[in-house]
Amino acid sequence: MRILVLGGGGREDAIVAKLAESPLVTGIFSAPGNAGTARLAENVELDIEDGTQVAAFAKDNGVELVVIGPEVPLVAGVADVLREAKIPVFGPGASGAMMEGSKAFAKNLMLKYGIPTGVSSAFTDRDTALGYLEKVGAPVVVKADGLAAGKGVIVASDVETARNAIDDCFGGRFGSAGSTVLIEEYLEGPECSLLVFTDGRTMIPMPPAQDHKRAFDGDLGPNTGGMGVYSPVPAVTAAEHAQMLAIMEKTVSALREESIDYRGVLYGGFMLTAEGPRVLEFNARFGDPETQVILVRMVGDLAKVMLACAQGELEDAEIAWSDDWAVSVVLASSGYPGEYETGKPITGIEAAEQIEGVRVYHAGTALNEAGELVTAGGRVLNVTAVGHDLTAARQRAYRAVELISFEGKSYRTDIGRRASLGDTETLAKS
Repeated sequence: MRILVLGGGGREDAIVAKLAESPLVTGIFSAPGNAGTARLAENVELDIEDGTQVAAFAKDNGVELVVIGPEVPLVAGVADVLREAKIPVFGPGASGAMMEGSKAFAKNLMLKYGIPTGVSSAFTDRDTALGYLEKVGAPVVVKADGLAAGKGVIVASDVETARNAIDDCFGGRFGSAGSTVLIEEYLEGPECSLLVFTDGRTMIPMPPAQDHKRAFDGDLGPNTGGMGVYSPVPAVTAAEHAQMLAIMEKTVSALREESIDYRGVLYGGFMLTAEGPRVLEFNARFGDPETQVILVRMVGDLAKVMLACAQGELEDAEIAWSDDWAVSVVLASSGYPGEYETGKPITGIEAAEQIEGVRVYHAGTALNEAGELVTAGGRVLNVTAVGHDLTAARQRAYRAVELISFEGKSYRTDIGRRASLGDTETLAKS
């Protein structure tokens, strides 16, 4: 089976690496890919938001499955075009992708079907939003409704910060994504991600993971696309895990009730509050960097599972998960998530991957004209390690981090640190 993977980040490098393990797979294309995917796939230039172009390439090259990694082509309806062309595709159509493409859409669906979430109001007018803010006060969470690369959520501890966030959204900081703004109840507790495979009827959960969104140690600084992650999550009790699974089942059922044929990954972002898990957001695809720690723990054939999702036959799929713990540390360019420079030579990856249990996934990387590996994005590499417990996985990951060099290398030193102090706590292993 020949597979085309759309996207060029660390998530896609991890997907390509796992697909390459399948005996069913005879070839992989990655569009646009990066220097990491080039190790196992053929990188090709395509406009991944143009479904017609993607479908033509797939037909011309005997592609039997298309895997859509990022959210933008999903929201653009690329999966719909591929399905119309009778090409199996892993990823929801535009209607399903609205679960991520519009926070207001997702919130309305949650309210309609009784899915637990924070109280929220949506606004299309700045003055009305500011008036509501004056009534509810702070702390609150201000969210741009549309896609903002993980940076459109502002946790405001005071009214001034919230007011500035509202001004940023309506002032165009997030483009059209900020034309509608949600002001949401501030929830307290640890965050956790639970992703599931689904063909629209059957659901197979993946192990919980915990992402670190803030740029700097101690959960300080601006939100990013994610600076590191670990799995499983000791903070999740067995009871909370069962509640989260029930919420995901209810959501898959709700999508079906809405006549949305959802095939792919549904990502639930949860807050574990004192009253139980509450949904913060849904994403319509694999998380980045959650994918990097989930797929290294997967025991099974990812290509077979993805094809089963695409064909509506997931009930026959088999997946198991290793008891290993996994940690992934993001190495970023200095300045991320703001402005940063690219083209900086990268060294030390081969040495890092000599450490037992370590795999370095490429995110923002490229080869320059001289054939040198260089930085090409804000998030550059995902240094991922497995171990028999969280402490062992962390030690391996950070040993590997020290061996990798590029000018402006920036990373958090505390990924999984607090959780590693409580490895014996109750945890949920899928």
